[in-house]
Amino acid sequence: MTQVAQRHEVTRQQIYAWRHELKRKGLWSPDAGALFLPAGMVPAMDLTMVEDRMPAATPVVWVELRLAKGRVLRFESNIDDAALSRLIRAVDAA
Repeated sequence: MTQVAQRHEVTRQQIYAWRHELKRKGLWSPDAGALFLPAGMVPAMDLTMVEDRMPAATPVVWVELRLAKGRVLRFESNIDDAALSRLIRAVDAA
């Protein structure tokens, strides 16, 4: 566990907490093993500014979408349609 945590730059406690949370929600079985996916960060200087397409007066709320096999996806209501579609396909395929 220590090597996995170091390789992915997280603490062992965080991995245990994630595993506990997944088990609690019935989304992970010890028999299924673990799957780690890389997550990358882009340096701030490489980011392009995009104007918000929603008026500031529109409140942003969290939406919960229940997918097949007990998967739950939570996202902000102002998420881009194309990004949401890609996210749903990625989570559904995992």
